[in-house]
Amino acid sequence: MTETLERRASEAPGNVRLIGGEMLLWSDTADVTGWRAAALELLDRLLPGAPRVLLVGPHPMELVDRVAGLAASATAVLRSFPDACALGGRHPGIDVHCGRLDQLDLDEPYDLVLALDGLARTHSAEAPALPWRRSLTALAGYVAPGGRLVLGVRNDLGVDRLLEARPPDGDGQAHGFDPTYPSGPVTLDLALESAGLGVERCYAAYPDGRAPRAMLARELLGMHLPEALTFPLSVRAGEPMLAADPLRLTRLVFRHRLGEELAPLWLAVAAHGDPAPADLPLGLVEEGAAVYELVGDGAGRLSKRLPCGEEQPVPSGRVVEEALVEACAREDVRAVRALLAALAEWVEDGGDVTATADTLVWDGETFHPLTPPPDFSHPTPSAPLGDAPSVVLCRMLWRFAVRLLAAGHHHPWPWPLESDQLTLTLCGLAGRPCDRAELELARELDAELGPGPDDAAPTYRDLLHARDRLTEQLAEALARISGLESRLRRRERALARARSRLRRSRHNATAYRRSLGYRLSRGLSGPRRAARKVMRMLYG
Repeated sequence: MTETLERRASEAPGNVRLIGGEMLLWSDTADVTGWRAAALELLDRLLPGAPRVLLVGPHPMELVDRVAGLAASATAVLRSFPDACALGGRHPGIDVHCGRLDQLDLDEPYDLVLALDGLARTHSAEAPALPWRRSLTALAGYVAPGGRLVLGVRNDLGVDRLLEARPPDGDGQAHGFDPTYPSGPVTLDLALESAGLGVERCYAAYPDGRAPRAMLARELLGMHLPEALTFPLSVRAGEPMLAADPLRLTRLVFRHRLGEELAPLWLAVAAHGDPAPADLPLGLVEEGAAVYELVGDGAGRLSKRLPCGEEQPVPSGRVVEEALVEACAREDVRAVRALLAALAEWVEDGGDVTATADTLVWDGETFHPLTPPPDFSHPTPSAPLGDAPSVVLCRMLWRFAVRLLAAGHHHPWPWPLESDQLTLTLCGLAGRPCDRAELELARELDAELGPGPDDAAPTYRDLLHARDRLTEQLAEALARISGLESRLRRRERALARARSRLRRSRHNATAYRRSLGYRLSRGLSGPRRAARKVMRMLYG
């Protein structure tokens, strides 16, 4: 083992030092928390006042590049030997220590300590991991007076865990048996205070713990957030193995003011003593290629501060799909007709061609399209498909019809109705009837704009709901068939009895005609009938 370590050390770059507890054949790059533009924006606000930076645990290479370019001095601690060699070779100016956190021995503290991936991957799998509190205490010892610690903590009961059908694997299971691991924002604050650090701001990261693209401060989560934020803060439906609809569940989390308790990940900014002032935002949301800051006006209204400095209010109102689903569940056809008629007028007045019912907010007067996240961008449609308002409206309603039926929601129309028939019905309710030809053009437009709703696999809850609905319909159909079969058997028995009585009646009639009395009565009645005929002929 000693020879292997010596050989590995000789192969490593000159700025990589082995400190003990190294994982020689393991890499954390595949499961590292993919912090994106929102975290880089926060980092840009913290780095100018921090000449010395310590990176603890794995981080995305883009973030490490930003630290190496802005910090005067940087040091990194990694448990993976291949990752340490890759980082040391990429940045020769960074001192890289490879091994366990409890084996680290540094001479001076640092102005900024970054552990955005948490503390789970700072210990070797070949030795028992230290309790989370002890690891935090050891890490807080490297924060200089007036310095800051930025710590990421994954939530075991985050909304992303509630959405995932598969259980978490890897290091995510180990801390479940650690009683010192934070069970919520309050215990996280207490742990940081016990380590000698004061919490400056604690962020809730969304939509999941693997690739957060939004950070909302605790003060912001205490406000009534508009539902327009639920779309960029939700896991995309294209994620594999989802147990529930992410848009619906995330909206419920924020509606019940549980955005912090059920956040997929917490990002705490804690200080040792009195640090230099820093512009810590209330919220940062990545939207497309840009990052905007959420600012409040003191009256509970939110605005988006764009990179150019312009502020735009966050639209209020309800998501159109949710309003339609609720109206369909109540069988309120009048409300559905009114909302669809307003949507048709908005489309005809030049509304967004790429919008859908789940990306529009209705405030009672007009519609506000929500800018999709970067992995849900649409190309620009080509003429003439995108120029026909009827085709654009038909596409919106077709996507809504497919999602409505796939989720098994109730609606006022017969259940056997297919998505195409339901689309034509909705177009008629909007006052813009369409035919099969326009529906086909709407499908072509949807294929041109992006993947359709059929391309995303339904969630487990949708499948279970659809199964229960089909089971109920099958049971009703079988009961109806059983009743019809019982009625048929009763009628067949009644018919058999009627036939038997008819046969007996015919047999009795035949026997009566063969009797002597019947023949005598027929013979005696013959002259009387002949006399009657003669009298009718004579007297007309």
